[in-house]
Amino acid sequence: MALINPHVNFNGNAEEAFNFYKSVFGGEFTKIMRFKDIASDQFPIAEKDENKIMHIALSIGNNSLMGNDVPEIMGRVNENENRSKIAVSAESMEEADKLYKGLSAGGNVEVPNDSPEGSHFSMFRDKFGIEWMIDFNQA
Repeated sequence: MALINPHVNFNGNAEEAFNFYKSVFGGEFTKIMRFKDIASDQFPIAEKDENKIMHIALSIGNNSLMGNDVPEIMGRVNENENRSKIAVSAESMEEADKLYKGLSAGGNVEVPNDSPEGSHFSMFRDKFGIEWMIDFNQA
């Protein structure tokens, strides 16, 4: 079965966002590359973009959450647009609650984590503008 690894763009705060996600999910960074790591005569990098994240990956179970900063020369990511939702299927109600409480802190909740009939479902935008869906179903 193919793995689905979400990839998210940021406007210069990818490292901050990924440290936040690591504090919620745990896991380890499997890769961190900065734009200065790929700079060359053919691909010059502006000094203000050198330390921005070119690629970062956080291992979460068998999957990875990946992302990068968008250099200013490429424009800005609209942090209020519907970039996509990251769906997480929790293995327990406790895990669903932990992820919901951690990721939604400082964000905007659309659907709180209190669904009926033995399932838990929540949908929200975290403090970095990323949209999440957390689901746990006892069935």
